[in-house]
Amino acid sequence: MSAPAITPVFVRLKLSLLRNGLRQSGGRKAAYITSAVFALLFAALQLIGLIALRGHAHAESVVVLAVAVLGLGWAVMPLFFPSGDETLDPTRLVMLPLRPRPLVRALLTASLVGIGPLFTLCLLVGSVVAVARGGAAFAVGAVAVVLALLVCVALARAVAAANVRLLTSRKGRDLAVLSGLVIAIGAQIVNFGAQRLGASGLGELDPAAEVLQWVPPASAIGAVHAMSEGSYGPAIAQLALSAGALVALLALWSRHLTQLMTSPDGSTLPSAESAAKERSSTGLARLLPAGRTGTVMDRSLRYVWRDPKTKAAWVTSLAIGLIVPVFNAWQGTGSVYFACFAAGMLGIQMYNQFGQDTSAFWMVAMTISSTRDAYVELRARAYALLLITLPYATLVTVLTTAMLGDWRRLPEALGLSFALLGAMLATGAWTSARFPYSIPQEGYKNVAPGQTGLAWISIFGGMMAAALLCAPVIALTIWLNVSADGDDWTWLLLPAGTAYGAVLTAAGLKLAAPRTARRLPEILAAVSKG
Repeated sequence: MSAPAITPVFVRLKLSLLRNGLRQSGGRKAAYITSAVFALLFAALQLIGLIALRGHAHAESVVVLAVAVLGLGWAVMPLFFPSGDETLDPTRLVMLPLRPRPLVRALLTASLVGIGPLFTLCLLVGSVVAVARGGAAFAVGAVAVVLALLVCVALARAVAAANVRLLTSRKGRDLAVLSGLVIAIGAQIVNFGAQRLGASGLGELDPAAEVLQWVPPASAIGAVHAMSEGSYGPAIAQLALSAGALVALLALWSRHLTQLMTSPDGSTLPSAESAAKERSSTGLARLLPAGRTGTVMDRSLRYVWRDPKTKAAWVTSLAIGLIVPVFNAWQGTGSVYFACFAAGMLGIQMYNQFGQDTSAFWMVAMTISSTRDAYVELRARAYALLLITLPYATLVTVLTTAMLGDWRRLPEALGLSFALLGAMLATGAWTSARFPYSIPQEGYKNVAPGQTGLAWISIFGGMMAAALLCAPVIALTIWLNVSADGDDWTWLLLPAGTAYGAVLTAAGLKLAAPRTARRLPEILAAVSKG
């Protein structure tokens, strides 16, 4: 007696998971429906736009690159959104008597249910219509759509199966939180590419398309264009590449499924050697000051390295602080003053210092019994931030200046950056004591429910206050630049801005310390809310 087919069961399971997920809350249902409507609307507009490209001289380059980017998106999606589809985790099925090949077939079919595959299908159909000419090309296009869609889905599944141990561990959650960084960087790259295309035309895409048309899944669309041109040999070769990629991905997926079903999970168990090395290595702690200052600095730096939310905030700030001035300088539209963006992005990390500790802040609160203790605590946290921010802001400013070739303005740009950093450290210390809020450890929210107003006041109010505090240095910069003999004295802005930032930091810490010592119970209640 043959075993019953499991593919229909998995399709119904996927639909049940989707339906039950929407039943959990009205907000989740509304968010899903809204995102689905926007995704389908964008897919429809994209389909119309691709069809409108039909007959354009560079239509092939556009669609080949679009499909290549789509394939890349399917490859990285499981890494950054592992919780987006519960069926991406095959370890949930390890106790079931399932063989790899039927399981792969069932999971592949179930993966075709959802908004993502429908969006992909619309793009692929539009791409085929844009480049196909003649009955043979449309026949190849029908095969190409199916192959490209299956390659995208199989690629996502193979990546998820190969990294499932990582994705379900703490490091996997780190990757998910860092997805915001990828989006930020991608937005800047897309913006830069759009500006280049606007200036040079779609012909800029041709060299890249000539290479990517041989890379699956874009090779399937390349086969349609080759068939339209009467190049039957290249068309068959490109179609064969896509088919071969699909077979290879399914084999790789099946292999990883077999390993997951038969091997124990040792991904979270460190070896004795690595554990002993971690215990015996003190690293940076040996270089930090002794006493409470060094202890607090070490704790703050460990948060940056180990805590997913803190790490994500730091890495995102570091990346955006570099991308904005460098990309603008690269395009020739920037200014050396854009380098202040780096100091501003990192200065934000001083805000809500106690909220970053979450409920663990009670251990810190137990060690604060006087204004002096609060001052040393805040000062050490500021020192830890400066340990990263000062060299980083200097590096970004020097790099931006070098790209623009405007070395004369380097001292004033550095002076402004250091003054801004000092102002944000001062206001950040004060708002940390006056407007603390909790940061949930799970999920993607950075503010606990009911505390959004506190977060807005803390961050944006503090940033506005920092901008006002920097007004004297900004005014001095403007005056020296418009003055007849001011160019000979702009170098003074570096020591002046540095000294002014240091004074602001010291004053902010002094003002925040007594408030911190008095409001410890309120701060503890606020940061533990989430």
